[in-house]
Amino acid sequence: MVASGHEDGVERVVGAGDPQGVGWFRFWFAEGRWEWSDEVARMHGYAPGQIEPTTELLLEHKHPDDRDRVEATIVTSVEDHAPFSSRHRIVDTGGTVRDVLVVSEPMLDESGEVIGTQGYYVDLTDSVDQQRRELFEEELPAVIERRAAIEQAKGILMFVYRISAEQAFRVLAWRSQETNVKLQELAAQLVGRLDTMPPVPASTRTRLDHLLLTLRHPGTDGK
Repeated sequence: MVASGHEDGVERVVGAGDPQGVGWFRFWFAEGRWEWSDEVARMHGYAPGQIEPTTELLLEHKHPDDRDRVEATIVTSVEDHAPFSSRHRIVDTGGTVRDVLVVSEPMLDESGEVIGTQGYYVDLTDSVDQQRRELFEEELPAVIERRAAIEQAKGILMFVYRISAEQAFRVLAWRSQETNVKLQELAAQLVGRLDTMPPVPASTRTRLDHLLLTLRHPGTDGK
């Protein structure tokens, strides 16, 4: 079974205004398989069930000026199993340009393993109901803030345990299930209690200073 766990704020947006302006999607990493709701299909100009979405099809519908950025976001999500948010433009089959906001979160199996990403498309074009636009703009900062805590908590675990971003997320997901505490709440607790930890040794800070000050563009010879 897939854990849903969608943000309350996003659920409020989905319930507001014209339902065709909001739709859900899912993406399975291992299979590279997308699933669209009927609303997302309509946003792209297709009848429900008319086509099977693929990554290539998604990118074809991105506005040329936004396509590279969105592709990089998808690649990062697949490689790091990270949630993503992106505001960009799509072009439907009739040539109409739509301004959309895509918000996602990790999709977990029963064991807490990250198996994909899921979320919502929100149509922000001028024709969309103003009530939903205002509601989403009100809720989005809170959604981003909660996810920022998860990313900060992951960074702490990665640094201390020397593990990858995916492994750090698995640790958080495991503790979330063990304690029956929502993932974002657990992450916020960890970040909030960081000041109870002993100070980082001076030698570690000195080494970090050196790393920070010697960072170079990937095309240079600096190491």
